[in-house]
Amino acid sequence: MSPLQSPPPTAALDDKENPLYANRVKIHPRRISGFYRRLKDVMLWALLALYHLTPWLPWDRGANKPNQAILFDIPGERIYLFNLEIWPQDIYMLTGMMIFAAVGLFFTAALIGRAWCGFACFQTVWTDLFMKVEAWVEGDRNARMRLDNARPSLSKYAKRTTKHALWLAISAFFALSFLWYFGEAATVTKNVLTANIGGWTLVTFLTLMAMTYIMAGFAREQVCFYMCPYGRFQGVMFDEHSKVVTYESWRGEGRAKPGKNRDFSNRGHCVDCSLCVQVCPTGIDIRDGNQMECIGCALCIDACNDVMEKFGLPKNLISYDSQHNINARATNKLTQQVTKLIRPRTLIYSGILLATLAVTSLALGTRDLTEVNMLKDRAPFFVTLSSGDIQNAYTLRILNKSTEPRTYLVDVEAPNFPSFEIIGQDTNKVTLDSGKVASLRLLVRGKMLPDFEGKMPLTLVLRDAGYQPIQVEETVFNGPSH
Repeated sequence: MSPLQSPPPTAALDDKENPLYANRVKIHPRRISGFYRRLKDVMLWALLALYHLTPWLPWDRGANKPNQAILFDIPGERIYLFNLEIWPQDIYMLTGMMIFAAVGLFFTAALIGRAWCGFACFQTVWTDLFMKVEAWVEGDRNARMRLDNARPSLSKYAKRTTKHALWLAISAFFALSFLWYFGEAATVTKNVLTANIGGWTLVTFLTLMAMTYIMAGFAREQVCFYMCPYGRFQGVMFDEHSKVVTYESWRGEGRAKPGKNRDFSNRGHCVDCSLCVQVCPTGIDIRDGNQMECIGCALCIDACNDVMEKFGLPKNLISYDSQHNINARATNKLTQQVTKLIRPRTLIYSGILLATLAVTSLALGTRDLTEVNMLKDRAPFFVTLSSGDIQNAYTLRILNKSTEPRTYLVDVEAPNFPSFEIIGQDTNKVTLDSGKVASLRLLVRGKMLPDFEGKMPLTLVLRDAGYQPIQVEETVFNGPSH
């Protein structure tokens, strides 16, 4: 078809039926009780407690060290994780942690589908909390739908104002608790309550407050649909043995209303009550098959099991099971549920997890507790003294990453056996407290040997109190070319 031709009628019809943009249909999830709902509640309160109480855990690190269990000390350029102290030079450790977390997410997906999304994701937890507040203020599903369609009234405005005020209070508390991880928790709280914050701290607080309010109060399932990439590539992490929320169509179809006689001998067990849709926080119909929008919260299982129990039918018409088991049950080849944990996909993920853990642990156990950087001055490269000696200047930076004070001895080695001095010191000893950095100016003097064309190798040796070398830095000694 040329660009000037009109599209065929079928194409035009398809464009009308499937627009590129669809307005959001507000979802009012129905409250349901059952095993998975109780599990979600336990996870909700446990994760909220973990997140908000962890910064208040005391942790004794000795004098002049923060006593907060977890602290991202930006001014001090380090991260405290209980006994672990991570410096900018240890960024590989954070890389290992992130790789471990990502592969761990893939591993859990291969085993139990999107359980992370349904029970532990930040968006899920906060949205669940906001929906609890909404249900407490405005009522259950039907009451909220009636309120949406009701005319403006004092009662409607009062409920909406109360709901949004509580949402904003929760959002502010979340923003405050986030700041606890970056400063002493009690001091940060006092500063926020007395409005004694500004700069990037204030920007961070207001941004997190606004994002929590918008994402958990309004965007909700839209975050999972359009912002989070996890749902879009989850399919490549599943196999036939991955446990996912699935409707057993072989047993449920053809669906129909139960009728007065409630005879299920010649029909499917699904009574088409739509409760599975009503309780779904993303508003999908699990009977249409496995979908990207399903976050694996399993609330539809609780709803369906409740209906099956009322009609005296076997439970788990919607189940949290593998496709292998479902297919086997459909052909009467499965007498009991089978969970196959060892398979190529899980072995690969397990191998990556173990390798990442081993490499990160090895790097942590063998990391140097002293960091040394030696930077040579380049303007000028060297100075010729009146005695005929050549002088080079260096900046020496020593970082003590151990948990106790340490004394270091600075020594310089080169073919010309040079002398040196540390500006401002009479000796070559440097004492540093735990976590402290020393920045020293080093002047090295000596003859330029004729065998070297303008530069010769120079080695800085840092020794401990027992004169044992603990760090060696290679650099050069510059002078005139012969």
